Amino acid sequence: MDESQLSSIIKRLERLEKAVIRDRNQERPIKPDDFAGLKGGINLLISRGFFRTKKHLSSTKQELEKHDYHYSAAAIQTTLNRLSKRAGSLATFREGGKKVYVKRK
Repeated sequence: MDESQLSSIIKRLERLEKAVIRDRNQERPIKPDDFAGLKGGINLLISRGFFRTKKHLSSTKQELEKHDYHYSAAAIQTTLNRLSKRAGSLATFREGGKKVYVKRK
């Protein structure tokens, strides 16, 4: 095997590794489908940094309505609870008897 073939193989391998293995600190690219539906609306708020500080259900509902996501409080709370499970992107805890949501670190 000569040098040009070896160089070609190494370049292909690096390109494949870059495509398959992603750095954990690197955020994944955002696709338009990521913001479809109620979960998409909450993902939009997460991507814009809304959950950097603690947020109640009411403030989350208001912010979703600003971005034209009109859902009931019960539906929003259900989605927030699902996103705040162990592997989810949000964390939840109680403060003053009410749940608050914040982006998981």
